Amino acid sequence: MGDACFSTQLIDGDGVFNVSGLENFMKEVRLGECGLSYAVVSIMGPQSSGKSTLLNHLFGTNFREMDAFRGRSQTTKGIWLAKAQNIEPCTLVMDLEGTDGRERGEDDTAFEKQSALFALAVSDIVLINMWCHDIGREQAANKPLLKTVFQVMMRLFSPRKTTLLFVIRDKSRTPLENLEPILREDIQKIWDAVPKPHAHKETPLSEFFDVQVVALSSYEEKEELFKEQVSALRDRFQHSIAPGGLAGDRRGVVPASGFSFSSQQFWKVIKENKDLDLPAHKVMVATVRCEEIGNEKIASFSADEEWQQFEEAVQHDYVPGFGKKLSSLLDRCLSEYDMEAIYFDEGVRSSKRQQLESKLLQLVNPAYQSLLDHLRSRTLEAFKESFDKALEKEGFAVAARDCTQTFLEKFDKGSEGLPYAAIQQVKWDPSKVKDKLKRDMEAHVASVRAKKLSELCAKYEAQLTKALAEPVEALLDSASEDTWPAIRKLLQRETKAAVSGLESALSAFELDEATEKELLEKLEKHGRSVVESKAKEEAGRVLIRMKDRFSTLFSRDSDSMPRVWTGKEDIKAITKTARSASMKLLSTMAAIRLDEDGDNIENTLSLALVDTARPGTTDRSIQSFDPLASSSWERVPEEKTLITPVQCKNLWRQFKAETEYTVTQAIAAQEANKRNNNWLPPPWALAAMAILGFNEFMTLLRNPLYLGVIFVAYLVGKAIWVQSDIAREFQRGFLPAVLSLSTKFVPTVMNILKKLADEGQRPAAPERQREMELQPKSTRNGSSYSNVTSAASSSITSSENGPEYSSPVAQ
Repeated sequence: MGDACFSTQLIDGDGVFNVSGLENFMKEVRLGECGLSYAVVSIMGPQSSGKSTLLNHLFGTNFREMDAFRGRSQTTKGIWLAKAQNIEPCTLVMDLEGTDGRERGEDDTAFEKQSALFALAVSDIVLINMWCHDIGREQAANKPLLKTVFQVMMRLFSPRKTTLLFVIRDKSRTPLENLEPILREDIQKIWDAVPKPHAHKETPLSEFFDVQVVALSSYEEKEELFKEQVSALRDRFQHSIAPGGLAGDRRGVVPASGFSFSSQQFWKVIKENKDLDLPAHKVMVATVRCEEIGNEKIASFSADEEWQQFEEAVQHDYVPGFGKKLSSLLDRCLSEYDMEAIYFDEGVRSSKRQQLESKLLQLVNPAYQSLLDHLRSRTLEAFKESFDKALEKEGFAVAARDCTQTFLEKFDKGSEGLPYAAIQQVKWDPSKVKDKLKRDMEAHVASVRAKKLSELCAKYEAQLTKALAEPVEALLDSASEDTWPAIRKLLQRETKAAVSGLESALSAFELDEATEKELLEKLEKHGRSVVESKAKEEAGRVLIRMKDRFSTLFSRDSDSMPRVWTGKEDIKAITKTARSASMKLLSTMAAIRLDEDGDNIENTLSLALVDTARPGTTDRSIQSFDPLASSSWERVPEEKTLITPVQCKNLWRQFKAETEYTVTQAIAAQEANKRNNNWLPPPWALAAMAILGFNEFMTLLRNPLYLGVIFVAYLVGKAIWVQSDIAREFQRGFLPAVLSLSTKFVPTVMNILKKLADEGQRPAAPERQREMELQPKSTRNGSSYSNVTSAASSSITSSENGPEYSSPVAQ
């Protein structure tokens, strides 16, 4: 399926450019997507020479053709544009209005010349349609038109390689081999006669044009042969822009997306020169051509191998003699411009030269900046090295000031080759680079200063930490009334010494008063933070410390020797002393006292934990106020509180629970010692041996009935023994014991008999209920200790609340 044929009138007969028609045409053929892969073919020649017919057969276009039966007249007006069918790549075909037409008249040849120049400007291939019998004739072969076009083409537009394909119509019997040399000789004569710039004096025609000749038979007389020859010619237009194609050597191609704008500008310039008398319009020619020459020189300079090597070298390192070498390259480029533009208008030439110089300087400026950057980097590195060495000999501020001044002067004087970097064509100011160097130096000095100050502060903070940590821990462990005063004195002494040392060291930095004061205050705060941190750390272990202190005071005597519980020790007094010392430790660790602000923490704890119970008052639930039922201490800020009152109460309760076992073990050891020191047998054994004697005793053993009676009597006697507390009575002496027991004997017996009678009348209770009634109160509350242990513990607790002290046996 063939491509659709799109066509539009590009320029009408009055020379008006059809902008909207061209834009629509480009959208229809999607020309913008072609990039550089497109070709433009145009045809020019005498009127009614069969140009449109040839294009329609050659490219499948639909240009309007002349009706031979109506006579020869103008068919194509202006310039028409169409897309060739089934030709790759995209090929645009322009059909130009014929020359020498009677409709234009003999004197009005401006449009013909303009259209011909336009065709040469935008086309890659130009078909010159001419009759075979006109070869060798001056006017019929379009020689004047070609002469004018060649001249303007060279001076106005940047040269592009255009293919001129001369199509000889209605070929006669004369062989093409004989016609072609004549035609080429005429074309060469036209080229040689055209005035050329100095740079192109010796430039051959083939540099700008590729001239080819083809002959076709008569369309009217030999139509079939004509079509065969046209078909063969059509094949030559396939891939015409490929190397070796008809337009394979073209240059200066405009991208397809810019074809519309480029064509408009071409026609605008051409339209303003009605007679194409370009020498009369020197300014226009000079403007375009000088700008082209300038662009060529910029491109040539950019592609210059010496400049590329020079530019690459500057990117990597500093290059001595930069200005001298670069000035030489710039002078050479500007001299070449002057030589090529010497024939153009002087004013325009000078203006474009200044523009060229400005563009060249913009091109080389990055290299110059790179050079300055390398110089700045080298100066900065040398400054850093010198500054580090100077710090070993001088104070920080002096070293920084001297090194900065020295190396800024070196940069100004260019001791490493900066004077050679000055380019003759321009005086660039390196002050911005110098300012950046100065900022870099200041930043480095600030960085080193910050590092040195950080190291210095860290050094004195470490010294202060070492001087405070262990002594503070030891003082807190001792926990006496003088603990916090001693800590305050230690903190003041060590902080003063550290601050004095840091202040002396800071003098070399010449810091402002505010910064120095801030650093000294920071060191003082660090000392306080060390003490506070250590206090918080010790407060977290206060329960362990309390138990250790209690264990030390309770289990060891005043000579630090282990206690032996012989029965003579006052366990109650020892326990109270040990717990008071532990309470003292708790009060010391309850708050931070680095300021001499009084508090009543110790009195509050003593009142709440030691002195709460008074003789005759054993139930704390009846007390009206608990001083520890609070989350803060009176006259103690929250940030200085280590252990709140509520936490102290919980710690004391846990402390007492965990130390009760030690007290119980001491009581048990004391009781066991008492029993081991009693050498007499039990009272019941003495009574049995005295009354019965040995024989009676043996009789009892042989008669089990007697044993039952004796067992009942033992139970009754045991009950009387426990109720009367006979063992304790005899501790007071024999005679007082006998007198006391004689008064208690009868009431005790009566009490026992009464309880037995009550038990007999009471209905049988579940076994669990009787066990609960017989168990001590401490066992029902979930105590894990034995009966003796629980009794002993209860004894100690009650002994703190009253003057009585009883043994487990007594209870």
